[in-house]
Amino acid sequence: MELLSVNLGRPTPSPHTDQADGVTGIDKRPVAGPVRVAAPGPKGAAGSGLAGDAVCELRHHGGDDQAVYAYAREDLDDWEKELGRPLPNGCFGENLTTNGLNVSEALIGERWRIGSGVVLEVTSGRIPCRTFQGHLGERGWVKRFTRKGATGAYLRVIEPGEIRAGDPIEIVHLPEHGVTAAMEFRATTTERELLPRLLAAGAALHPEALAQARKYVAAQSATGRD
Repeated sequence: MELLSVNLGRPTPSPHTDQADGVTGIDKRPVAGPVRVAAPGPKGAAGSGLAGDAVCELRHHGGDDQAVYAYAREDLDDWEKELGRPLPNGCFGENLTTNGLNVSEALIGERWRIGSGVVLEVTSGRIPCRTFQGHLGERGWVKRFTRKGATGAYLRVIEPGEIRAGDPIEIVHLPEHGVTAAMEFRATTTERELLPRLLAAGAALHPEALAQARKYVAAQSATGRD
C-alpha cells in the first residue's frame, strides 16, 4: 500500500459554490516534496490538515474530523471506465490518492501510518455536494456518486508530521466493530435504518454522524414506548 500523490488546492473562482466570495479549493493537484500534516482545529474555524491546502467553505469542510480526505486510485480507475474520460489524481478533491488500499471499506477508527511518522484515523465517508458536481461537469453526479457508494474516507490527524508521494501506508490499528466508511455514508444518506449500527464505532465516528445516530435511536425508542 502506498501514497501515490499528495494533492493540494488553491482558492479558485467557481459558479458552483455557495461560498460568499465564490471560490472553492476542490481543484486539487499533486505536489512534489514533503507536505506538513497536523490537526487544523475545530470545524467552522479551521480548514485542511495539510499545509498549503485551501478549504474555502468552512461550514461543511475542514476541521479536525475532516482534516484529510483520501480516495483510492482503483476507484478513480473504475470511474474512468464508467465516465469514459481521464481522472487525474486529486480531481475528486482528495488530498491523498492511494494505491492498494480499499479506502471506502476502511473501518471507522482504522489507523494508517504514512511514511515514518504520520498517523491518521478514519472518521467517515464523503457526502457529495453541488460544488463537486460542478467541478466534474457531470450531470446528476451527486445521485450517481451516492448510488455507487465508493465514497473515500475523511480522516483525523493522530500523529502529525510530513508526508510525500511514494510513502508507504501501513494499517496500524483495525477495530472489530465492522462499521466502514461506506456504511457510515449509506446510513447518513440513503439507508437510515443502518444508523443504530454506527454506534458500535463510538467516539471514533465523526461527531456529526454519531449525533445523527443517537438522535435516530432515541426517536425510535420514543416511538416504541408510545
